[in-house]
Amino acid sequence: MMTEKMMILNNGVEIPQLALGTWLIPDDKVADVVVNAVKMGYRHIDTAQAYGNERGVGEGIRRSGVSREKIFITSKVAAEHKSYESAAKSIDETLAKMELDYIDMMIIHSPRPWAEVNQSENRYYAENKEVWRAMEDAYKAKKIHAIGISNFLEDDVKNILDGCEVKPAVNQVLAHISNTPLELIAYCQSMGIAVEAYSPVAHGEALKNPVIVKMAEKYGVTPAQLCIRYCLQLDLITLPKASSEEHLKENKDVDFVISGEDMEILKNCERIKDYGDASSFPVYGGKL
Repeated sequence: MMTEKMMILNNGVEIPQLALGTWLIPDDKVADVVVNAVKMGYRHIDTAQAYGNERGVGEGIRRSGVSREKIFITSKVAAEHKSYESAAKSIDETLAKMELDYIDMMIIHSPRPWAEVNQSENRYYAENKEVWRAMEDAYKAKKIHAIGISNFLEDDVKNILDGCEVKPAVNQVLAHISNTPLELIAYCQSMGIAVEAYSPVAHGEALKNPVIVKMAEKYGVTPAQLCIRYCLQLDLITLPKASSEEHLKENKDVDFVISGEDMEILKNCERIKDYGDASSFPVYGGKL
């Protein structure tokens, strides 16, 4: 089992590099998943207002038996909140639902409302600045210990950096073998913004890729473990989703090293274009 690696965000806050993603885990099931994950050593749990399971994640944290300050909790302001008032209200609602005094990190879920992703060219620059201002105020009030963004392209990031009082701590993006936004990652990291990788196994589609399967066999690991290790070696905070004890353990057991040569092969792996049943979700539409 891998020793928990910590990273330091640009405001000095420590964050565990490996997290449990909870997308699509129902609210009435997620508490048990969180309890099991914490027992296995997970100390970073990622949720969102849009997931509809913040209440259950909060319950799981309280039932885990581990003190609150030892668990890093991330949630996200829903993409539909594009005003100061609605964003500020949503943060307070998240705290109430989770029954927490603070959230370790809050993220803007997307620069555009989900209904407009892949449908509109409007980047909501002015509106995102207002949402960011609400998050800065919550940060100053110590309701949140770090603030970040998700699915933001370089121009979206520059828009926030232009005039912000608090720099984004992270940008959480779709990143996996065969679809790694290396230029965006390099830009964010050059600006002191950590990058988080969601869907590191491509919603399961990467596990069918023959290049990944063959290389996983070479290292004596599963395709999922290879995918997670790949993201970790790119210095990405990595958020694999799991609900079964078997997968929770598998995703954490990644204490091996992919060679530099093999990392280059994986960086240049043919892009996955079909995400199966998940293709209907906006994040897999290709135009975030």
